[in-house]
Amino acid sequence: MNKKLSILLIVLAAGCEGTGGRFDPNVVAKRDSGTAANPMVQGVQVPEMDPTRKVSEQDCSRAVDTGGGNLKCKELTAAERRAILEEEERQARARKEAAERRAREEEEARQAKLRKEAEERAARERAERERLAALAAAEAARKAKLAEDERLAAEAKARAERERLDREAAELRARQLAEQEAREAAERERQRLDQEWAEGRAMLENFVATYGNAAKFKGVSGQINTFLNKTR
Repeated sequence: MNKKLSILLIVLAAGCEGTGGRFDPNVVAKRDSGTAANPMVQGVQVPEMDPTRKVSEQDCSRAVDTGGGNLKCKELTAAERRAILEEEERQARARKEAAERRAREEEEARQAKLRKEAEERAARERAERERLAALAAAEAARKAKLAEDERLAAEAKARAERERLDREAAELRARQLAEQEAREAAERERQRLDQEWAEGRAMLENFVATYGNAAKFKGVSGQINTFLNKTR
């Protein structure tokens, strides 16, 4: 590769130095002479180049920059060419390093962006999990409170039912006791009346037996006997 490049540079340098190149004086004289192809230049003197005009001095063995100024070929020594090549290689390495650095920076920025997006996504997911957990806890608390309220209501209902049954049982016992007491009172009253009747009958019988023969009490005694006979 270096050998081919050296040959190319020698050929291009020969073109600039007058071996048939476009700047060779013989070529210039022929070009500026009157010919069928260039009839207007015959007998015309070309003016001198303006010394104040910008001159772009370049190595004509390489790609020429025609961006500004008069072009002037420059013959380079081997050392200058080597220095230029080394400079170009250095610049190429610098460009490559800069490109690699930019690529690394872009990759680092991309990775940082991905990490940030992942962190933000994780934060959103964590917040969503916490929100769902809070909702689940609130729902569980609501259900627990509802169950507790239902349990308390059932206990209150059962207690009220027990109290009603106890009250009805107490009222039944009270009625039964009152009825029992009433029966006992009635029985006592009956026994008292029977006792009074027996005692009164015994008194009447004793009166008839004691005083029935007395003329004074015969009428009363007869009535008593009639009464006693009817009530036997």
